[in-house]
Amino acid sequence: MLRIHFTADDLARTRVATTIGAAAETYYSLEMLSRRSLAAPFQRWRATVAGRLPQAARPLTVLLPGRGPGLDLLALAGDSPDIDEAVDALLRAPRARVRRELEAVAFDPAHSSWARSVAEGDAEARARLATALAACHRVTVGPYWAAAHARLDAVRAQYARTFLEHGVEGLLTSLCPPLVRWRPPVLEVRHPRPVDVHLGGRGLVLAPTVFSWRELSLLYDPFDDASVPRLTVPAVTGPANGSALWHGGNGTTAGEALGALLGRTRAAALRVTADGCGTAELAARLRVTPAAASQHAKALRGAGLITTSRRGGSVLHVATALGRELLGGGWRAAGDDVPS
Repeated sequence: MLRIHFTADDLARTRVATTIGAAAETYYSLEMLSRRSLAAPFQRWRATVAGRLPQAARPLTVLLPGRGPGLDLLALAGDSPDIDEAVDALLRAPRARVRRELEAVAFDPAHSSWARSVAEGDAEARARLATALAACHRVTVGPYWAAAHARLDAVRAQYARTFLEHGVEGLLTSLCPPLVRWRPPVLEVRHPRPVDVHLGGRGLVLAPTVFSWRELSLLYDPFDDASVPRLTVPAVTGPANGSALWHGGNGTTAGEALGALLGRTRAAALRVTADGCGTAELAARLRVTPAAASQHAKALRGAGLITTSRRGGSVLHVATALGRELLGGGWRAAGDDVPS
């Protein structure tokens, strides 16, 4: 069990990040790819990317440990969502920090000499590692990053709503059950071994991650008392919010993926509500009766994909953050054709 101890100052300084960054997500994706079995939401992703990693990616893939914690690429490459910025940060990372991170990882003995050359500051080895990071990202994360980032934004928005309605303790209480339990002033997180971390007034950053499934990690530098620990929290929680992520790179368009998930007409209804519409307009755009349009809106509302508000004698249907996430930026502009 991981036990994170809060003070009143820590609660006041707890915040939510949008992402742990392109570099850390890439490393997490490699860890996930190396597992023998995967949860259903990630199986389609692995079927698409398996066997596609180029030789240039090998310097990073061999740094996956056989056991224990892996590299903290958040500490080495920062939290930028842009992989080029992350690569530049990795190339500029202080030698002492790189050495400290690599020394804490139990690498396969066959690759210990390579890890040692990176840790000791060999410039060519560092450059090869940076090139490998970019090569891995292009295959495992890059084709899906736009949809993944939309999912992360939606999770962050959900956290923000919970915070506004119930405060920071309400947010901690709602965080990823049953893996997490808030027992004031301690946040208990399922963990393979007992660890106690005292935040000491620094606060905590909650960071949703795409490439994790039913496990959380606390990322922090034990040698830097000023660094704020980050708790990674899975953003993919089931097949529904996982299936929208993997349409990239395999010949399936966002619209086709959404249609397969919701049905063509209901997917079209969600696209129409992206800019807001009434029931009469929805019916006209879908070419269905107002009663049928109302039923589609009711189903979408029940799934949390749209909200409906009354304005005088009419109603307004608007896609929620989750609905816009499923659309993934691929909805049609007003006036485009929709299925009959």
